[in-house]
Amino acid sequence: MSNGLRIKDLPASERPRERLAEKGAGALSHAELVAILLRTGRKGMSAVEIAQELLQKFGTLTGLERASLDELREVKGVGRDKAIALKAAFTLARRMAQELHGDAPMLDTPSSVADYLREEVRGYDVEHFKVVLLNTRRKLIRVEAVSQGLVDTILVHPREVFRQAIAANASALILAHNHPSGDPTPSEADVRVTRDLIRAGQLLKIEVLDHVILGRRSTPDGKDYVSLRELGYFA
Repeated sequence: MSNGLRIKDLPASERPRERLAEKGAGALSHAELVAILLRTGRKGMSAVEIAQELLQKFGTLTGLERASLDELREVKGVGRDKAIALKAAFTLARRMAQELHGDAPMLDTPSSVADYLREEVRGYDVEHFKVVLLNTRRKLIRVEAVSQGLVDTILVHPREVFRQAIAANASALILAHNHPSGDPTPSEADVRVTRDLIRAGQLLKIEVLDHVILGRRSTPDGKDYVSLRELGYFA
């Protein structure tokens, strides 16, 4: 028998599973939902209290999602299995969000690209560069990961971008990457890479439609992304 406090050992009013069954998942706090994934606590501490400790350590659900297995296990009472359960739950949530977009969505505006990629890139703590491959009707073929870098920089070569586009028989593409800092403002390197890729696309007859950078809601208009085309870098 575990030395940790099990959820069933708590008073009925404090059992997250029973509360969910009675009142629905929406009635539970973040900590209670995380506690259901943890299942058991540790000696002298319930699963809900460990969940509260996790949320305090990582700040938000997003911070918890970004945490590595090793970082999760730094919290006493969170072993390998509990850490894996948390990572699996967040991954399923991201995949469900992707499914909600349906088959072959139309990605012909910066906002539609941001909406499609937002859940996926939200948990990244380094820059990830992706290419959104489109057919002649500007419908999605697929999204390909090109490279990933450090917290504030990334290396991208035209060969890697257009190799993916040619293999998918794409007629156009949109470049996309995230800024872990939260500020989506393009850097000089972002602008330079964009212009290099536009020129490469012209030679290969594959149009580069835009470059969307995702961050957090920090722009004056409240958006969490910027479009380099809208900013005038495609002129």
